[in-house]
Amino acid sequence: MSFLSETLARVKPSPTIAVSNLAMELKAQGRDVISLGAGEPDFDTPENIREAGIRAINEGKTRYTAVDGIPELKQAICAKFQRDNGLDYTPKQVTVGTGGKQVLYNALMATLNHNDEVIIPAPYWVSYPDMVLLAGGVPVFIEASLETNFKITPEQLEAAITRNTKWFLFNSPSNPTGAGYTHDELKALTDVLMRHPHVWVLTDDMYEHLAYDDFEFCTPAQVEPALYDRTLTVNGVSKAYAMTGWRIGYAAGPEPLIAAIRKVQSQSTSNPCSVSQWAAVEALNGPQDFIAPNNVMFARRRDLVVSMLRDIDGVTCPVPEGAFYVYPFISGLIGKTTPKGVKITNDEIFATELLNETGVAVVFGAAFGLSPAFRISYATSDAQLTEACTRIQAFCASLT
Repeated sequence: MSFLSETLARVKPSPTIAVSNLAMELKAQGRDVISLGAGEPDFDTPENIREAGIRAINEGKTRYTAVDGIPELKQAICAKFQRDNGLDYTPKQVTVGTGGKQVLYNALMATLNHNDEVIIPAPYWVSYPDMVLLAGGVPVFIEASLETNFKITPEQLEAAITRNTKWFLFNSPSNPTGAGYTHDELKALTDVLMRHPHVWVLTDDMYEHLAYDDFEFCTPAQVEPALYDRTLTVNGVSKAYAMTGWRIGYAAGPEPLIAAIRKVQSQSTSNPCSVSQWAAVEALNGPQDFIAPNNVMFARRRDLVVSMLRDIDGVTCPVPEGAFYVYPFISGLIGKTTPKGVKITNDEIFATELLNETGVAVVFGAAFGLSPAFRISYATSDAQLTEACTRIQAFCASLT
């Protein structure tokens, strides 16, 4: 009889973390590795935010706080939702956790019973299905296609809903594809949800401020106000504010749900880091003028990567609307063989051989639920991206 929990046997470790760890190990061995697996900006947290954290330490704000966030941060979150999304929340409707991942996990743990279903569009962030499984639920996947730019249709959503559906888990702009839903596309989905009042919306807006060209971000409760009372809107400071290591995520929703999430957190981690909370107050309340220049830089990097990948025979690469990922399809490379005789039968083998032969680390598409593809994070320098894409071009050209 195994000592470990049967629940744990239902899930797997995060593939994106595994890729990052492997890249670090190879670098430590002296390999020339370019890692395009990590989903975090490559620039420092803005100075005013760093100074707020230092000030919090110097002022002795290093003790336990309220379980799910200091009042000042909850007020800042309420102001952010009103300013950016036109959504009115009170501090009692807000929870703060150790990153957006914990907030999502808490929500699922607080609500899912055995056999409750959670609809997840694919490609999806790698942690969504496993969090559902850990909470005792059943992930139900809707497969988006390359032809729809990795966005699901209202008809697909309608067909996936059953009487056991509890949540629709939504992410735009998307990790891993960068696909962003327009207002009209999202309204078509919320119209479906309005016909099914037992289905709640769990929306992951972590890449809200990473939007390019003429794409305008919107969130479900903003698009359809009638969904306000059954929507948990999740966000955080990690991506737009380059605060991945500070570990602050937050969400707003109905008070009973927030209270349930607070109960889960009170018996697990308790409060997020006090210093990080004060830094997040400054992030949300302070100057936002650095976001637009950062987005110009990200858009330039996106265009560089897309252009170089589109020069590869057998690779199809859509242009993402947001986030900092591209998700090229490699259907034309499946079945080919490397110079060393390894046959590329799936995208995991492609990513493995790419790393072995060129030192470029990417995440294979099966980890995100849609193959054959791979994910590149372009949150690194132009020089690194140019070199990495040059190596990818050479590797693909070597396949026969």
